[in-house]
Amino acid sequence: MGSRQVSTSWQGKNVTVAGLGVSGIPAARVLAGLGARVTVVNDGDDERSRTQAAQLEAEGITVRLGDGATLPEGTELVVTTPGWQPDKPLFAAAAEAGVEVWGDVELAWRLRGPGAAPWLAVTGTNGKTTTVRMLAAILEAAGLRTAAVGNIGVSLLDAVLGEEEYDVLAVELSSYQLHWAPSVRAHSAAVLNLAPDHLDWHGSMQAYAADKGRVYEGNQVACVYNVADKATEDLVREADVEEGCRAIGFTLGTPGPSQVGIVDDLLVDRAFVENRQKQAQELAQISDVDPPAPHNIANALAAAALARAFGVPATAVRDGLRAFRPDPHRIELVEEVQGVRYVDDSKATNTHAAEASLAAYDPIVWIAGGLAKGATFDELVSTAAGRLRGVVLMGADRALIREALARHAPEVPVVDLDRTDTGAMSEAVREAARLAQPGDTVLLAPACASMDMFTNYNKRGEAFADAVRALAAERA
Repeated sequence: MGSRQVSTSWQGKNVTVAGLGVSGIPAARVLAGLGARVTVVNDGDDERSRTQAAQLEAEGITVRLGDGATLPEGTELVVTTPGWQPDKPLFAAAAEAGVEVWGDVELAWRLRGPGAAPWLAVTGTNGKTTTVRMLAAILEAAGLRTAAVGNIGVSLLDAVLGEEEYDVLAVELSSYQLHWAPSVRAHSAAVLNLAPDHLDWHGSMQAYAADKGRVYEGNQVACVYNVADKATEDLVREADVEEGCRAIGFTLGTPGPSQVGIVDDLLVDRAFVENRQKQAQELAQISDVDPPAPHNIANALAAAALARAFGVPATAVRDGLRAFRPDPHRIELVEEVQGVRYVDDSKATNTHAAEASLAAYDPIVWIAGGLAKGATFDELVSTAAGRLRGVVLMGADRALIREALARHAPEVPVVDLDRTDTGAMSEAVREAARLAQPGDTVLLAPACASMDMFTNYNKRGEAFADAVRALAAERA
């Protein structure tokens, strides 16, 4: 590894940081520490913003609250937080002035020192965090110094500028981050899947897909795509990669050459073996993946492909997957009560994630509803209809799911809870228990955001787990 020396060209440079928040504040501090003259602009002017502004101003950083639209005079670079939409007036003003706009990921990429750790990057609508954490576990099992960074875990700026040295980084990148990261060039990258999401931010599905596809630009060794999702393969075809970079597919079926996939109960590699026309390398057993739901096996295969692209031995894939433990509220078994399993997938905040979750169980009593964020539910309900024993609905937009059930699963009993208070979860679990039979799974996979009733999906999942445990105690 080389030194952490950063170019001194920041001295006196006028940089505007767009937005206070989890990435704006660290970016402002890093830039000021490098000698830049930093101005933070922020739309909000509430008590929290004023407290944050006072702290930054004490460090010599200028902050303008309630004025996120105006480009400060003399600005030479804008660094934006991922949440700011591309149609903001500030960015139009920057374009007119010929000023570049970078995101926090672009800033981290540009600040890497010589000999910096290569990036293995992961994006996609669903499964990013799990895949990146699986990848980090596999890399660690191979004895490599690594961290899960980016949209997860360690901040990228900390990883790039901190004292700790890494051999390779497992990097989660959102579509927002990729939009503002034109220079990032990964060693290898994966797009796990593509489904409509964040279209209010990107403006269209085409723009959303194009931003996801940026992760493949300049890849050196492997562009990993989902065989079952043709849109991901199309993005590989469109990418401008380095000479010799290969397209590597992952599939839940039998893999062809240059793919990783499943044979019997094994995860196998036909991409990084000597004779991929005739040979396959065993990587792990399905039982090594926790939980062994289809979409989670797909995550494991994508992680394995990226690790293998980096030269990791097959045994490290197995050992890493065995060591990996999923985050809470991702298809997490809470308890089994009188022969019925209660599974918390509160993280399934959109229809694509809920569809993957529903595909993992049969029969199901489904607890769903919340804030739909503009989603429609016909495809989800028609796909899952044959697995449903019953449905319990709650939350602000539950009527949208109820109407889809009436169209595509009219015979499935539906309990519609006309309440959005937090206590509704306890009633939802009781109603689900009433509908369930031994051998069934009661599955919280809301297909909606949680903010109509809960602070976040974690709190929603905790309310579900609490209600299940209370039920178990009653029935013990």
